[in-house]
Amino acid sequence: MPHISSLFWQACLFAILLAAIVAPSSLAADKPKDDKRKPPNIIIIFADDLGYGDLGCYGHPTIATPHLDRMAREGLRFTQFYAGECVCTPSRAALLTGRLPIRNGMCSDTRRVLFSDSTGGIQDSEITIAEALKSAGYATACIGKWHLGHLPQFLPTRHGFDSYYGIPYSNDMKPTVLLRDGQLIEDPVDQTTLTQRYTAEALSFIRQHRQGPFFLYLPHNFPHVPLFASPVFKDKSRRGLYGDVVEELDASVGQVLDTLRELKIDDNTLVFFTSDNGPWLTQGGRGGSAGLLREGKGSTWEGGMREPAIAWWPGKIAAGGVTTQLASTMDLFATIHALVEIDLPKDVTLDSFDLRPVLFGTGPSPRESFFYYRGRQLMAVRKGPWKAHLMTQAGYGEPKPTPHDPPLVYNLEADPSEKYDVGKNHPEVISEIRALAAQHTAGVTAPPSQLELR
Repeated sequence: MPHISSLFWQACLFAILLAAIVAPSSLAADKPKDDKRKPPNIIIIFADDLGYGDLGCYGHPTIATPHLDRMAREGLRFTQFYAGECVCTPSRAALLTGRLPIRNGMCSDTRRVLFSDSTGGIQDSEITIAEALKSAGYATACIGKWHLGHLPQFLPTRHGFDSYYGIPYSNDMKPTVLLRDGQLIEDPVDQTTLTQRYTAEALSFIRQHRQGPFFLYLPHNFPHVPLFASPVFKDKSRRGLYGDVVEELDASVGQVLDTLRELKIDDNTLVFFTSDNGPWLTQGGRGGSAGLLREGKGSTWEGGMREPAIAWWPGKIAAGGVTTQLASTMDLFATIHALVEIDLPKDVTLDSFDLRPVLFGTGPSPRESFFYYRGRQLMAVRKGPWKAHLMTQAGYGEPKPTPHDPPLVYNLEADPSEKYDVGKNHPEVISEIRALAAQHTAGVTAPPSQLELR
């Protein structure tokens, strides 16, 4: 009997050791190898014309955005985050290059964006986030609205992206076509299923490259007008069609995050959600809301350029954070370079700052100032809490800019709605910002505009 007992326990011990050996390999089949040195995956989700006040987590009372709200609860929500410009093309150029559009030629005082008859676009001399990450071994994809040039030499696959699927410009421009890697696949595109199809393409890319590292740029065409929602979401929101569209975008974000969780790569993936500019207020109910901020798309008032922004990276970015630190879409360029440990380009002037201290809660934002451009014109400057408007112009309701001498001055910490000009009480602020503006403009060399017709 003792001999049998001894054999029994030896067999148990062998089974335990075997399980310990087999279990890790079994888990490895479901989850990529755990390598602490593995570069993080990067996903940037970029909405079009979404306003500061359009999400539940930013105060909208009737648009339901449970997935973005959860993203904010699990990540970091910014309250003073700015797009690089107040309209589509220059804003997207600023995001991808980390440079003010005045430096890369992707802005104009006449044609504010690229159109379907435009002959210009992003230049080969510009270095995009995709090009930098591709050189570091990343798989790269752009899925959605490009709007940096529709001719072959300007398309995403010529600027660092392995693949492209989407509309090359805004969804109100004709012909409204769908491209895959430069090839026309649908004309006109069925926009009612566009968000669904972008999402499906994004999830396929993530699954295909789950072993990483990968960079996914997902710039949606909505909620830019004209508005379209799939049958699943149409007529469901209390905010009408605009709400339907935003709620479908929210569901898309949820599918992306759920897929990362399912694949168990969420802890090695930074997801950043924001918008290219403020809401298109002249569209009435078809446009969005800037919340408590003044004006909207096309203007350099806060509503035109301050955007909702959420950073999500479980285990790296603390859950439930809200930051009032100053930041911009342009800062994603330097931040991503730092996260991946690749050198910033040395031969170009950057307007990008490393936001890792903000993301990880280790310190303040290195960005202390912000320059508000409308086309090629410097309209306003922010330094710390102070914003000075050198000139103002409503997005689409004011034909010419109104200069201000002395500038209009607002304390944005106390007055984010820009209601109370306090310049007469702070002449030292005016002097300081004027000097900062002069120093900045002296260092700007503006190349020819790519937006003008040739």
